Amino acid sequence: MQYNSTQDKSKKVSSAQAIAQGISHDGGLFVPETFPRLDLTTIENMLSMSYQERAKLIISQYLTDFTDEEIDDCVYSAYTKVKFGHKNPAPIASMTYNGHSLNLLELWHGPTCAFKDMALQILPHFLTKSLKKAGGGLDAVILVATSGDTGKAALEGFKDVDHTKIIVFYPESGVSAMQKHQMNTQEGENVYVCAIKGNFDDAQTAVKKIFTDDETSKILKKNGMMFSSANSINWGRLLPQIVYYVSAYCDMVNLGKVELGDKINITVPTGNFGNILAAYYAYAMGLPVNKFICASNSNNVLTDFINTGVYNKNREFYTTVSPSMDILVSSNLERLLYHLSGENDEETKSYMDMLKADGIYEVSHEIKEKITSLFYGGFCDEENTKKTIHNLFEQRRYLCDTHTAVAVAVYDDYVRITGDDTPAVIASTASPYKFSKAVLESIGCEDAPASEFDMVEKLHELTGIEVPAPLADLRGKEPRFSEVADKENMQGVVLRALDIE
Repeated sequence: MQYNSTQDKSKKVSSAQAIAQGISHDGGLFVPETFPRLDLTTIENMLSMSYQERAKLIISQYLTDFTDEEIDDCVYSAYTKVKFGHKNPAPIASMTYNGHSLNLLELWHGPTCAFKDMALQILPHFLTKSLKKAGGGLDAVILVATSGDTGKAALEGFKDVDHTKIIVFYPESGVSAMQKHQMNTQEGENVYVCAIKGNFDDAQTAVKKIFTDDETSKILKKNGMMFSSANSINWGRLLPQIVYYVSAYCDMVNLGKVELGDKINITVPTGNFGNILAAYYAYAMGLPVNKFICASNSNNVLTDFINTGVYNKNREFYTTVSPSMDILVSSNLERLLYHLSGENDEETKSYMDMLKADGIYEVSHEIKEKITSLFYGGFCDEENTKKTIHNLFEQRRYLCDTHTAVAVAVYDDYVRITGDDTPAVIASTASPYKFSKAVLESIGCEDAPASEFDMVEKLHELTGIEVPAPLADLRGKEPRFSEVADKENMQGVVLRALDIE
């Protein structure tokens, strides 16, 4: 299996090189040259498998330069009951809501209580093995821009991993208090965290610029280091996410929600388009999918794009109660455009160049038709996000976070508007306790305490829902990191954090 760059498909690298490097030197993203086929016989055989066995089967088809023993080590080191609290790290919670069935794929049972754990518990194992194969003896510097959850999950995954250092940037006013506390109290000798004055798009743009800066790369190489990424621009982040959609389909069959071969709908709350792209990749392999329902918050750039074919980031940016989706530049959309354009790297590059220069592009009629046949775009504002949390708790005594609520609300709208009652899997992306203030307000608490951890206790008191241990254990933990930098100075922060003059 070889991997191409979305902006120059003549560039071909192994999976180890794609994971170690993170992003192509031309600024493009690595994509698989072909997709392995997943026929119904294979899916039928997977029905009786554990999550770990399903992960091995899928991952081995993409990482063909890894041995079976190496893939075993990656999978069984990442997906343990100790880390996820379940033999199945991605269980489905089914219930009836507003007269139709909800099948919530709970992806937040890992050590940081967010869906990013599903990929970032295994990525360090991918990366350390990739460095041995393709790293040229260099240590990896993991550079991360986060809108909230990726940062902590990456820090936790990479802490004290040999031959790696990790630096995380987050928007100072664009993450929840719990997310900020999780990152700033991170343990590990090889970690560094810095807030920036700006939003996630500012952080992501600056990180990409640092990644592709030849002079900075030379300085790192001189000091025995190379950049890599834990964001979903890295193929090693996306690959594990394909697994949980395939596994969810198997679980839906086992639960009697669908018959083998029946199509499902998949609803994903997303800002950077990575989580829903992984679902599309499962479909490209052969998973029976009818529609991908892309759920946005008030930063609804993806909704407008799916409905019009015009991507326009030149709009008001909103800071919302679902901060991990407060994004106007959806990096992984580049990969989808490459595939839907017939792997036309020149066309894909032209869209990205227009986005960089003018903040806007319009895709061809052919791509627009393919997108609207596969995807439905909808969004949910602040009021409806909170209303959905309230109603789901009142009707089903099920407490969801602000991002999952966006997905449930958009799915509810989709069913009402289209009448499509195809069984659906909805990605539930975080514990409600990561966003206690908004969740408390949503369920009608009018006297929420000021302290984040007092809010957690209040939410537990009102709902009886167990507080995840990784969050409860943060109480009283002193922050290690407090730096706030201008977005223009992020490169200097990186060099200082690495003790490079």
